Order: sequence, then C-alpha cells, then structure tokens
Amino acid sequence: MATTPEPTTRVRRIPELQRHDRRELDAVLDAGLVAHVGIVDDAQPYVLPLAYVRDGDRLLLHGSTGSRLLRALAAGAPTCATVTLLDGLVVARSAFESSMQYRCAMVFGRCTPVEDAEVALGRFTDGLLPARTSEVRPSRPKEVAATLILELPLDHWSVKVSDDDPEDPDEDLAGDAWAGVLPIETRYGLPRPAGDLRAGIGVPASVRQLEGQSITPPGAGGG
Repeated sequence: MATTPEPTTRVRRIPELQRHDRRELDAVLDAGLVAHVGIVDDAQPYVLPLAYVRDGDRLLLHGSTGSRLLRALAAGAPTCATVTLLDGLVVARSAFESSMQYRCAMVFGRCTPVEDAEVALGRFTDGLLPARTSEVRPSRPKEVAATLILELPLDHWSVKVSDDDPEDPDEDLAGDAWAGVLPIETRYGLPRPAGDLRAGIGVPASVRQLEGQSITPPGAGGG
C-alpha cells in the first residue's frame, strides 16, 4: 500500500530517500516510543516529547489534562508528530560527507480526544508493554479523568530513510582515512526493581518478554 506525496508531505531535500509504502511508516512508528509533537500557541512554537503507540490507523498520544498545550491539541490545533530512529553514524573520509543513518516519520493533522479514555488508556498501556493491563489493578476514575489520550489519524504522512554507506568522491578513495558505518542500537536492559518493592515479587511476563530485546528491527541501520 503506497501513498502519493502531497505538497506538505513531499520530501524536498534528497527526495530519493522518501519512502511511499505504508508498511514502512508502520515499521518506524512501531519501533519508536517517543514522538516530538509540534504546536504553535499564541504565536510561539513548541515541540512536546510525548509517549505514543500506533493503534491501527491512528497514533495514540498520552498526556495530562492539566497541560495547556495538550488541551490546545485536543481542541484541534494543527500539528506535526515526528518520530526519528537513529541507526548509525556514517563515517566518511571527510567531515563534509559524514552523516547519519536514520528512519524518520512525520504525521500531519489534527488530534481529537479519544471518547472512551479508560479503554484508550488500556490500549496505550498494552501498546508499550503487551498484556500489562492484566497484571495491574484497574485504573481509578480520578486517574482516568486526569489522563488525556489523543488520537492523530495516519492520513497525511511522510517517511524518509537514509541507510547507505558513505558517498565519498572518487578523489578521496585513495586516501588513508577509514570509512564505514558505526551502528547505533537501542535495547531494553535488565529490569531494575523499585526500591520499595516487597520481597518475593518477581518480574512479570510483560516486562520479561522485552528484557534484552533490541528496539531496532533486524537489518536496520546496515550500510
């Protein structure tokens, strides 16, 4: 499933790096954890780092009802949510040609509050830690009331992927400088229990299943 770029979603800088397959969008969004969400409020631009999960054809963004900027998003302010995955440093034979390997997705549109906040909070929780809601108590009404879950439809988006080796000019190839790619990988570590955790409580399955796993999908970041 591919998309045709619109004026807003067309990549202008190195357009050959743009990807048009919806599956590539999903892959980037499913590998990330934080979206940087832009908004202009009273002529002042802000960029908010928000936890998110992809739920089918929408992003679910998590925040507090006490946030003025989150309330502005909920009221329909136009926004852009950006997720960037850094896969490696491209080490060229010159500083000019050195760069990065990355996958970047941008989603444009307007957010709306999810009507059933309790159900959305459960989906959000299980999106970060699958099946976690089955291990914890139900959310209290005051907790649900203090939580704002916004949905941003995946209707207008752009994906750009840079995954090549250094592109040094021919005159530099005979030099003695090393060139290549230094991969960057984000990985879950070993679970660390809370200082006030009662003795005898083991690491739950929702946490254990992610222990040691790489967030970067296999094959990504290779030049």
